[in-house]
Amino acid sequence: MTTRVLLLTAATTAAVRAVRFDSGAPLDEPGRAAALAAAGRLPRAARVLTAPSRRCRETAAALGLGAEHRVEAALADWDLGRWEGRALAEVTGTEPAAVGAWLTDPAAAPHGGESLLALRDRVGDWLAALGGRTPERVLAIAEPAVVRAAVVHALALPPEAFWRLDVPPLTVTELSGRENRWNLRLGTPSAPDPAPDPPSE
Repeated sequence: MTTRVLLLTAATTAAVRAVRFDSGAPLDEPGRAAALAAAGRLPRAARVLTAPSRRCRETAAALGLGAEHRVEAALADWDLGRWEGRALAEVTGTEPAAVGAWLTDPAAAPHGGESLLALRDRVGDWLAALGGRTPERVLAIAEPAVVRAAVVHALALPPEAFWRLDVPPLTVTELSGRENRWNLRLGTPSAPDPAPDPPSE
């Protein structure tokens, strides 16, 4: 038996559309509508977790998981320090060297928050803890940066691969395995698993 971790990216916000670092932004109307439309089409899981951000909690509620989920601090969005609330274009215009370092050096944290390596290690520690438990199926609603960091850690990819991963809203990324060995399952359906056929007589 292996642990299966289904990472569902949160629905979109106006901040996401504007490429602004703002994990406290609420879902916008298109994002909420998309989450409501996806309700009832999620894979089943023994536990439902959500990141503490407003975006993730509102996604859980729109999906009908409000009463089921537990907030997991380890799934918090990437801490970008003093860049929080600012648009990438604005920061690039005022701090081009800092943005350049952030995009090319995984150990850099010019914003005063977490480096990419720190994000990867935090998410990796969370995966290791899950992999060390009794095998189960976990559905976790998380920010795209957390999902990308999870894949980088699970597959032991170079940290720079983080920037080559694209995780659209309301998509499922599935990892299966155990503490130090994870597999990435591609093509995970958004609909629940079909009920098993009844035994033939």
